[in-house]
Amino acid sequence: MSRIVIIEDDPLMRSLLAEWLTAEGYCVESVAGDNAQPSPSVDLVIVDVYMPRCLGVERLRSARRTYPGVPIIASSGQFRAGLDCAGPAAQALGVERVMAKPFSRETLLDAVRSVIGIRVADTG
Repeated sequence: MSRIVIIEDDPLMRSLLAEWLTAEGYCVESVAGDNAQPSPSVDLVIVDVYMPRCLGVERLRSARRTYPGVPIIASSGQFRAGLDCAGPAAQALGVERVMAKPFSRETLLDAVRSVIGIRVADTG
């Protein structure tokens, strides 16, 4: 089962993302802000990148240190709508995808699937 960590300050957004991903069969761990602790077998980290920019960059660095080698999707209300999710902004931040808030359930799921694939049912 694919495990996803959500690092998001807003409790409503954290809950909504967890609900959307859990409904698709992903195993979700959500944490507030920078309280992330290493978890075994994490497949993806979704990080809210807030402003000012230096704090957002530091949050991404912290996520990279906590989850080395794990792909990251960055989301922010500061990203402009229509931003190419895998384009220059993602490359500049060193993440696999970016998502401008607000985003739809389908946008989230498309981003997750593009990075870690569709969740496959456990056969055990």
